[in-house]
Order: sequence, then C-alpha cells, then structure tokens
Amino acid sequence: MTLKKLGLTLMALTLLVTLAACGTSSKNGLSKIKDKGALTVAVSPDYAPFEFQMLKDGKNVVVGSDIDLANEIGKALGVKVKIQAMDFNNVLASVTSGKADIAISGISADAERKKAYDFSDSYYSAQNVIVVKKANQDKLKTLAEFKGKKVAAQKGSVQEKVATEQVKDASLVALIKTGQAINELKNGTVEGVVLEGPIAKSYVSANSDLMISDIKLDSSDTDSYCVAMPKKSDALKKEIDQVIKKLKATDAVNKSVEKNFELAQTAK
Repeated sequence: MTLKKLGLTLMALTLLVTLAACGTSSKNGLSKIKDKGALTVAVSPDYAPFEFQMLKDGKNVVVGSDIDLANEIGKALGVKVKIQAMDFNNVLASVTSGKADIAISGISADAERKKAYDFSDSYYSAQNVIVVKKANQDKLKTLAEFKGKKVAAQKGSVQEKVATEQVKDASLVALIKTGQAINELKNGTVEGVVLEGPIAKSYVSANSDLMISDIKLDSSDTDSYCVAMPKKSDALKKEIDQVIKKLKATDAVNKSVEKNFELAQTAK
C-alpha cells in the first residue's frame, strides 16, 4: 500500500470513528441517567410556585410545579429523581460540571445560553412585571418615573436583562435571591423588582404592602421556561419533549402552577 493510500485509509477510519462518536454522544446523557437509576435535577427553590421550600412531616422539602415536572420526567425515564437545591446563578453551572443531569428552575432559553446548553421545548410562558410598594403606586405609573431610582432583579436571570434594557433610566441592583430583592423593596432600598408574573403574584399575596404595577414590559420567546441539559443531549431532549407535550396537551402544567400557588400560600 502506498503512503498516499495509507494516509487516505487512516483519514477515512478517523472520519468513521468521529461520526460514530457523534452518533452515540447524544445518547450518553440518557444512558448515564438510566444506568445510575437516578435523575439529578438542579433547582433554585425561591421561585414559588415553581420551586420553593416547605415543611412536610417535620422535614424541609422542595416542592413546586417544576418539581412536579421533574417527577414526571423521572417517571417517563423509569428512574428516581434527586433534587439539588442551590442559588440560581449556580443552577446552569451544575449542569456544566456534571453535578446535575438537568436544570429546571424557571430557566429561559436565550441566545447566549443556547450556545452552551441544549434546551427542551417550552413548558410555560410568563409575562414580566414590576412589583412596587402600594404606597408608591401613584408615583411609579410609567417607566419614565423610574429615572434615577433603583430597580432589583435576580442575578443571572433573564429579568436582570429585562430590567437593564427596558427600565433603562433606573439603576440595576442584581441580587442572588428573589427574596432578597423583595426585602430590599419593602425596606425602601429599591423602588421596584422585575419578576415573572406568577412569582410576583406569589410574593404580592404574602405581602399586603406590595402590588404588581400596571406598567407593561415587553416579553418574547426568551420569557418561556425550558429544561436545560448538556450539549448533544438529543436522546434525553427527545424524551423530555415528549413528557412536556403530553402535559401541555392536558393543561397539566398550568394546573400544577395553580395548585402550587395555593400550596405556597400555606408555606408562608
């Protein structure tokens, strides 16, 4: 065999190995989950009604509609579900590091995140709103009236970007936990908090001095919630998308959100 032919043969073999690897890599995540018999899910449990903590039988547990979704995915895969609670800005990083198989935490699939992660089909869409003090409702009726004031949003969230781009003349205060932002609003450190509608509704329900402003913020496809997973998770994504399609067909996700909204009120 000539050196030229040998070189071409080696190139062909390398190509075949590469293609084979590409063909099987999408299955690795799903196979790994099934082999260990468990699905590890990263969540940030300060997002009622999607994920929050409450006492159950004397133990602190994480519940919510995102947890319901995780359990449905686990059931479809035939594995146990292990919930890992952490700050929101660590949720996606845990998927990158392999500490979690997937992340379900009110995560929006924006363009930057799509470069690093695979995302499921959307399972829920939310409108962004601004929460203010009732005492300030007549002073803060337009975005222009936030000029020179401070507005809070959760660090690493889409709402942080919304606050920066849409409440342009205000100063952004990025905080790790949503509860911190609400506390800053209540004590007057900030004048508003940018949140998703259902989460805002939950906090307003528990705080009679707060309200959701009538100010309309623009929303887009990036305000839809998706399940995040490592790149090349084709097989896993297919399974998760099937679960989401089934749940949406029966309005199960919306029903779960409403059920957990009521549950969250008892956990305050």
